[in-house]
Amino acid sequence: MSYVKIWVHAVWTVKNREPVISQENRKALFTHIHNNALEKEILMETVGGYHNHVHCLFRLKNDQTIEKIMQLIKGESSYLFNKHVDNHPKLAWQKEYFAVSVSESQVNTVSNYIQNQEEHHRTKTWDEEYNEFIKTYGFKVFKD
Repeated sequence: MSYVKIWVHAVWTVKNREPVISQENRKALFTHIHNNALEKEILMETVGGYHNHVHCLFRLKNDQTIEKIMQLIKGESSYLFNKHVDNHPKLAWQKEYFAVSVSESQVNTVSNYIQNQEEHHRTKTWDEEYNEFIKTYGFKVFKD
């Protein structure tokens, strides 16, 4: 048996960063993403976010890839949201996402950060958070 414990913090946005995830629908969407991930044997720790993006913290199993997990989570969640939420703009996810490893010692810190996104975004915009991710993790941004 293989033993793997790799924590991943992933972030993705609504297409064009539209504020589609209303406060009324946020908790149901995040709960669904969490439960659906567990049903698919994705070791999801926590899910949170704000009106135009989602954060999650999960562990990779030895036969999983970040790309496959993101496909499963994003595709199914937008389909379900659009099927069950009336009188609301349609939810479509951007193709891109951030994904970074998290050390075991930082799991609680990252989990708390994800769970407190609404509070966090009272003082920081998505653009500020995005630029912070780019700088902190040394991502290169390529212009089309």
